[in-house]
Amino acid sequence: MYYIKKNKKVQYKIEIILNFCYNLYIMEIKYVVKNDTNLVRILKERLSISNRLYKKIKNDCIYVNGSKLRYDTILHENDVITINLDFIEDNSNIIPNKEIKFNILYEDEWLLIIEKSPFMPVHPSINHYENSLSNGIRYYYDTNNIHKKIRITNRLDKDTSGIVIIAKSEYIQENIKVLLKEYIAIAKGEFEIKEGTINRPIKRKNDSIIERCVDENGDNAITNYKVIKTLNVNDGILSVVKCSLETGRTHQIRVHLSSINHPILGDSLYGTKSELINRQALHCYNMKFIHPVTRKEICITSPIPDDMSQIIRMNNL
Repeated sequence: MYYIKKNKKVQYKIEIILNFCYNLYIMEIKYVVKNDTNLVRILKERLSISNRLYKKIKNDCIYVNGSKLRYDTILHENDVITINLDFIEDNSNIIPNKEIKFNILYEDEWLLIIEKSPFMPVHPSINHYENSLSNGIRYYYDTNNIHKKIRITNRLDKDTSGIVIIAKSEYIQENIKVLLKEYIAIAKGEFEIKEGTINRPIKRKNDSIIERCVDENGDNAITNYKVIKTLNVNDGILSVVKCSLETGRTHQIRVHLSSINHPILGDSLYGTKSELINRQALHCYNMKFIHPVTRKEICITSPIPDDMSQIIRMNNL
């Protein structure tokens, strides 16, 4: 896979409902005051800037009508707050690796959304210190003069493919609102109930770092599913299932489908290996979210990869 060539950036501003503007060229947010109130109240209540981020930017990045003011300064109608988030961050904890390739599904000054291949961990670890997705993103950042930490907002398992959203700012990471996260899975067996909700708490299995299980003492976990196709193959009956998440627990879909006796095809941790595919047949194919800066709804889709689509094209019942 290769990077998608980006178009040349164009500087522009867009006004939206909250009198809130953004500048795609310099990673800058502007807010025009509507009612008299103090500066810090607008920052925290209207712009949703966390205490942690505020402490980082309060001295050098926040201006009112071009000047720095105290946080308790009372602002008036038509005063303009400017927040510059285009400062350099240290990302030297991640080693760049030009060999890690990915397809770019969407990019602006605030977000990078890519398509992750299977068999690729998202974050560096002891066994994957230089060959994770984060290493490839660091190289991409370096070559495009993006001097920001690597903030991955949705984590996929190493062998799960699909959409990964990377925030180029702490502000984006804290304020992105995911409306929909959908996966396609190929599960073992034929479902008696073709559409439903699995509402079963999940916790880490005792004496295991990796494995999770359904447990009444676990964290709330809700998965909605719908069978969209049934297959008759050499391994028996398979079901192609669309899953949408209301919560985001580790291994949630894998654990939930296994708990109703329909483990994902090829999932050796919660089911069994398969000759049809050498990983769990799970792909994050659709995400919908509200852009934290433009406040527009964005929908991103990722085609089902070949190893899964070849199985899906087999004889159906």
